[in-house]
Amino acid sequence: MIRRYGDPDQCRLWTPGEMQRADQNALREGISLRSLVDEAGRAVAAEISSRFPNAKRVAVLVGPGNNGRDALVAARYLREEKRSADLFGTANRHDEIAPLQVFHGGKYDLVLDGLWGAGLSRDVEGDAEDVLRKAEDSGRPIVSIDIPSGVDGGNGQIRGYAPKVDLTVTFVRRKPGHCLLPGRDHCGTIVVAPIGLSETAMKEAAEPFEPVFANEPSLWLHHAATPLTAHHKYDRGHAVVFSGGMSRTGAARLAALSALRGGAGLVTVFSPASALLVNAQHLTGIMLKRCEDGDLDVLLEDKRLNAFVLGPGFGIGDRAKAMALTVLKAGRRLVLDADGLTSFRDHASRLFEAARQCSDSEPQLVLTPHDGEFARLFPDLAGDLRLSKVDRARHASRRSNAIVVLKGADTVIAAPDGRAAINATGTPWLATAGTGDVLAGLVAAQLAQKRPSFEAACLAVWMHGKAAEHFGPGLISEDLPHCLPAVHREIVSLAMDNAH
Repeated sequence: MIRRYGDPDQCRLWTPGEMQRADQNALREGISLRSLVDEAGRAVAAEISSRFPNAKRVAVLVGPGNNGRDALVAARYLREEKRSADLFGTANRHDEIAPLQVFHGGKYDLVLDGLWGAGLSRDVEGDAEDVLRKAEDSGRPIVSIDIPSGVDGGNGQIRGYAPKVDLTVTFVRRKPGHCLLPGRDHCGTIVVAPIGLSETAMKEAAEPFEPVFANEPSLWLHHAATPLTAHHKYDRGHAVVFSGGMSRTGAARLAALSALRGGAGLVTVFSPASALLVNAQHLTGIMLKRCEDGDLDVLLEDKRLNAFVLGPGFGIGDRAKAMALTVLKAGRRLVLDADGLTSFRDHASRLFEAARQCSDSEPQLVLTPHDGEFARLFPDLAGDLRLSKVDRARHASRRSNAIVVLKGADTVIAAPDGRAAINATGTPWLATAGTGDVLAGLVAAQLAQKRPSFEAACLAVWMHGKAAEHFGPGLISEDLPHCLPAVHREIVSLAMDNAH
């Protein structure tokens, strides 16, 4: 079956509150709670049967809420398949339910976790924590209903304790907690099962503002047109990367190569005079121009220069601030990274005001901080432990009037209008020097091609992670640009499938 892309709702993540409202809407439409629970339990049992055919003895952990009801129904279907399903629970809602304290994981082939779901409102502790630890320590496969008990479905945080499970069966839509760390690392394989909710019930339950998405092709593929429609290299945009001084040129060249491989039609490095010879020795398909303090205004008279990267290896200080503000004042799109971000540590309001003054309907500024750089620009948000990573990125985006790419293994991309996306592509090998420079160049490449700012950043982050996946172990930053052709082929293939 060919999956159709181009509808962002396909990758929208639902908060626990939205899911609860969808259930309530279904009840008003005449769909009974019993029917919803039966479909959920049936789906869980079917996944266990399919993926763990040799699991004949199943321990079922039954919680006090809807997850517990789903678990009881799953146990019934498992028994119909001639499997044993022993029940252990937090409440005596059924004569067959034994206390959690008597559970012994070594007796079973599989443990079904139905204690708590995505709407968990308290820490997992006491007997519940003990039984989950026993289940994890047993080495047996664990299947969780909705989300592993102890993972907050709204923000991915661990409430007290949560086991790392092999399979999570959730319903209708994934939740933010399935995608945000550390919760994502606890979920194992995630399966989304339908339970009979109507489209009307779902649409009426969805928050009209501030949607959260998984960063997947459905979110941006309709904006990722291939260069096959371009008639000239300038149709694909002209990206510019500012270089640092003679001893700090590598990061800019890495960003420039990534911009070229990322799809920009032309890329130029703006270099100080002291670094011209060093850069010239290493650049071939990338152009080179001198740019001292007094040169930028003249260079910006070329309106074809439409996307800029400032920060990688540039140096921290007044020169970086002045260059960034000049680019924004000229109405050009700017990716601010690394030294460019740190240069505004004590002058963030100047940057944000410049972004607000130059912006029309599309944010012109893209900020790509890691956690440390984020804390320099937004210390209050970084220090607020009540905020999820999505919340921090959203607040920062509104304040700065910029697209914020808050990097990490679960990179979050946020827009001033409240949209946010959580990325899941990539490998641990991306945690190495220079990979952020590659990402900055990739974002500039998408901006140069005049893609909407939010979708451009999401596409670049996805490509960055996919390039790492294509390379595999042993990755260093210089490898990433050479993996991008394979990523482009993947995108073209998705677009062709979608068209047919």
